[in-house]
Amino acid sequence: MLLACGQEHALRYEKVVEEVIVVEEIVVVEETVIEETVIEVEDIWVDSFTQPSTYEEIDIVWVIDRSGSMNDDIGRILEGIAAMMNNLPPTGWRLTMIPTGGDGSKEMAEFPLIPGDDYSDAEELYNKIPLEKKESGFDGIYNYVVFNAYSDSWMRPEAALLTVFVSDEDDQSSNFSEVAAFVAWYGAQREHTFLASIVNVHTNESECGAPLAYMGDRYIDATDHFSGEVVDICQDDWSQGVIEATSQTQLKDSIILTYRPIDVDSIHVFINEELIEGWTYNPLMNKITFDVTPPEKSLVEIAYHYESDDTGQ
Repeated sequence: MLLACGQEHALRYEKVVEEVIVVEEIVVVEETVIEETVIEVEDIWVDSFTQPSTYEEIDIVWVIDRSGSMNDDIGRILEGIAAMMNNLPPTGWRLTMIPTGGDGSKEMAEFPLIPGDDYSDAEELYNKIPLEKKESGFDGIYNYVVFNAYSDSWMRPEAALLTVFVSDEDDQSSNFSEVAAFVAWYGAQREHTFLASIVNVHTNESECGAPLAYMGDRYIDATDHFSGEVVDICQDDWSQGVIEATSQTQLKDSIILTYRPIDVDSIHVFINEELIEGWTYNPLMNKITFDVTPPEKSLVEIAYHYESDDTGQ
């Protein structure tokens, strides 16, 4: 039997059938017939994530490009910040906004947003960000943490740190000629560090077809190092991406699947490579919810069969 993989995720095998004629006890192979059979194999997909380490407090810094080209994005920035505040825990977080690079990040002395603040408070803080023309987000957070004495009055060394870069151009920081240098510095600031970026993504993925010259390569590379969320700045609504960026700092008790499983019996859930049964599937939301939240640093994998023509959520 000859076994081979055919196209379209099907297994094909060829069965050799020999017609035998017996003449005076002499076996003669007269003809060989090839019969081809196709066995359809359902496509399998695995969604996965790693739980973050737990912590009780988090400091959040939005590093925002305040150049003229970003004026049309003010509404989405404020809506994104409001979405983040609404999805943060009820206690333990502080959030501020600073400009990208320049002296503004060294001099800004505004108390951060805290639980209980709302959209109007975020708008008031945004309007106090110094106008800067420099496109240097790495320098922005560096100058604020290292040279701005006011940051010491509210930032907590024991808290987790999340930085969100927002810019329609790539980083041009003078203090970090290499992304690796920024990654090393930033990662050393806290035990738990997170990054997210709202920037121009690759032209093929951009909703507005942004030119390659404006792609936020350095921001994306740094964010990818910390397994952070990258949001296309051309999207009309950044809220979902911002919520995803927020969720990377918290333990997950559910996950929305990429594709729709063919049936619930095809779903298998693993935590640290061990099969578990404590979960439920909501077909309306296409979501897996865990009976018990997976522990910190655990690898969670959901494997299931799906239709090959499913284009995903």
